[in-house]
Amino acid sequence: MSTIPETPLYDRAGSIRGYRMNKMAMSLGIPANREAFKADEAAFLDSHGLSEAEKTAVMTRDWHEMVALGGNLFFILKISAIDPTPMTRIGAAQAGMDHDLFLQQRLGKL
Repeated sequence: MSTIPETPLYDRAGSIRGYRMNKMAMSLGIPANREAFKADEAAFLDSHGLSEAEKTAVMTRDWHEMVALGGNLFFILKISAIDPTPMTRIGAAQAGMDHDLFLQQRLGKL
């Protein structure tokens, strides 16, 4: 199997590793959970049993680290909807690029 450097592979191991974070993110589809998340993120994340690394990644909106910790992009997008964070910002973070440069180079937008 070939790998792409610095690209986390979302496989069975990643799914297991990110289970708590993904389950928490999926729960944000429920309005009461979104309100609880907005009211006290740390307590909400603790209630889902997230590790310190997972909590830090979520609370700092470190999209790249969330994926590295086993986060599934489809679930992470539920977190991004809270702020809201445009999907292009997540793409730029994944590529390690400035958002404006990402828009220009990857999407041809000035």
